[in-house]
Amino acid sequence: MKKRQGYTLALIITLLISITGVGFAQGPMLHDIRPGYGVTKIGWLSDYHAPLRNTSVDSRVYYLDSGKPGPTAVILGGTHSNEIAGIAAATLIIERAEVTAGRVIVIPYANSSGASSIDERRPNIRTWSMETESGLRTFPYGDRRTKAEDQEPDPEVYVHYPSGLELSPDEARNLNRAHPGKADGTTTQQLAYAYYRIITEEDADIAIDMHEAGVGSRLANMLIANPKNLDLAVLAVVELELQGIIMNVEHSSEEFKGLSHREWGDHTRAAAYLIETPNPGQTSSIADPDVVNDPVNPLSKRAATQLATIEAIFVAHEMVLGERPVWTGLPTYDELVQNGLGSYLR
Repeated sequence: MKKRQGYTLALIITLLISITGVGFAQGPMLHDIRPGYGVTKIGWLSDYHAPLRNTSVDSRVYYLDSGKPGPTAVILGGTHSNEIAGIAAATLIIERAEVTAGRVIVIPYANSSGASSIDERRPNIRTWSMETESGLRTFPYGDRRTKAEDQEPDPEVYVHYPSGLELSPDEARNLNRAHPGKADGTTTQQLAYAYYRIITEEDADIAIDMHEAGVGSRLANMLIANPKNLDLAVLAVVELELQGIIMNVEHSSEEFKGLSHREWGDHTRAAAYLIETPNPGQTSSIADPDVVNDPVNPLSKRAATQLATIEAIFVAHEMVLGERPVWTGLPTYDELVQNGLGSYLR
């Protein structure tokens, strides 16, 4: 009974925060994440960049460490808080996976400030819910950018550091235009810098950023890889095709700076990837999208694709490099599609 009351309290706090919003000075947002037996430690982003402590961009970091040799993978969901398949997939990893070789480090809300904001394109969608074994669970549906109140006003022109590439003003609050970050930069640049520090300090072999695109977008069902590990991405896509899961593959463009797969791969030794799945909420022509139960692209299928793609990346690394992070406890693609996300969330 006490355990259930704890979950209920966490849910109430999450709902209150998602409704009222969180200011920069109010500290980190609390999320309804229920760690399973595979989680061996929980930390904070601010452990890697102290100025983030007690700010709304600080977020929980979950470690699944086998204690045995093997590669380290860093996995992000929620870089854009309205791209919820990555958040769902990351939550499943934390709640169900147990790592038996190597390490997996997961951040389900990569930009927690965005999770407390309102998606300017879908202001009527504030949360998404899922019926689970412990009852109804509700999660925030946020915006793709850091909340405006949590950062100084947007500049007339956003200049990416360190490339000098000029972008539109509001991209200054887009985490996926801020990598590899800047230690003394804006809130979003410092957030990006914390991820650079995680990847370097934890000596990550693999770094994965989970995203979503519009259902008709060229990026939907796409695995994007830094050029240095494009061959591994191709092998991963072939592995997925053998399972009947169709993903396209593309390499990071030299022209676009600030994106995770480009900058992580260029500035660290990690093999960097970005996964895109089709979210109807990202499609402007759909007037009233159901981001959870869409008949063609339900959330369970999108989260299943994210997890299957991560597994395929691990398989590719083992085929070429002889080792991979090994995990158990997660549903297969078919199980997740057939039984639904709620069957596996705690």
